[in-house]
Amino acid sequence: MAISVPFSDELRYSLGRPTAATLLDSSPRSRVWRVELGAGGRVIVKQITDGGGSGTDADARYAREATALRLAARATRPAVAPALLGTDPAARVLVLEHLDDLGAADDWMPGYAESLARLHALTGPADAGTLPTWSGPSASDTASFLALAEALDVPVPPAVPGELADLIDRLDPSDHHAFLHGDPCPGNDLRTTGGVRFVDFEQASLGNGLVELAYLRIGFPTCWCAMSVTAAPLAEAEETYRTTWRSLTGTDVPGDLADACAGWLIRGDALVERAHRETVDHLARVPAEDFEWGYVSARERLVHRLDVVADLSRDHDHLHALGHLSKALAGRLVERWPTLRPLPAHDTRHRY
Repeated sequence: MAISVPFSDELRYSLGRPTAATLLDSSPRSRVWRVELGAGGRVIVKQITDGGGSGTDADARYAREATALRLAARATRPAVAPALLGTDPAARVLVLEHLDDLGAADDWMPGYAESLARLHALTGPADAGTLPTWSGPSASDTASFLALAEALDVPVPPAVPGELADLIDRLDPSDHHAFLHGDPCPGNDLRTTGGVRFVDFEQASLGNGLVELAYLRIGFPTCWCAMSVTAAPLAEAEETYRTTWRSLTGTDVPGDLADACAGWLIRGDALVERAHRETVDHLARVPAEDFEWGYVSARERLVHRLDVVADLSRDHDHLHALGHLSKALAGRLVERWPTLRPLPAHDTRHRY
């Protein structure tokens, strides 16, 4: 039977002839195969597809991922991503090193945090322009968040609009050049004998690494498998990240984790999967409907994020009023919908 995987003559010449291919689960924006080669060995073939969008968008995502994988190759001993073995730009095909995932582990977070810091530290100012700049929250996100408070009849402290405007300025990524994965979610990190390696770099960008370290506190905002990480595991993972960053760069992690978490809070697009972002005001939907993504609802995600920001900004010089508003909003959501559940604990990660 013919092998249907897209594998050009040039790839066959350089890597070998495919003898078997298994189509793997992937997003609608790509097709992924595990391929056996005639010369022995196994590779992963990923083809970027239109996925309901435009060919131009697919070309841009292909170029971004190819660039990101080449940047990730700077990390050795251990690596932080699979090696890029070959490309076919005309077909938007990437051939990647096959990695054996060791699977579930109770103590996954320190290794995750270490590899995330090592990834972030790979780039600097000299790499400006190699990847798109991270896109932070905007004035429209601020307006949507304030409108949500009004819709839920929660008074907005007078200082909040100014705090949010200043927050957006502080989150400006123009002075930061860390190598951001773009979607560092469980499932995009593989636990291997050589450490944690990240896959799926279609959303890679340059910015401040804190916006991805914040995933641990804010509940993995771009991920279907939202979860809660607290207490000792959270402290250990964050300290591992900071220590690793410091050892590689000689500097402390720049920025404010409270700012990064607040930035994720006010982004309605962080309540829905990628295909539905930049379509409607998702925060405006919350008072009228509770929509699910994965096994967690939008209101449940939002309550978690509000609680995190309320806790982090309790004694914060620049987010004090936002902290009060966040606490009040969380209380109002739970009061109106008392059956809302807390996010699953981090140790349920591998049971989704």
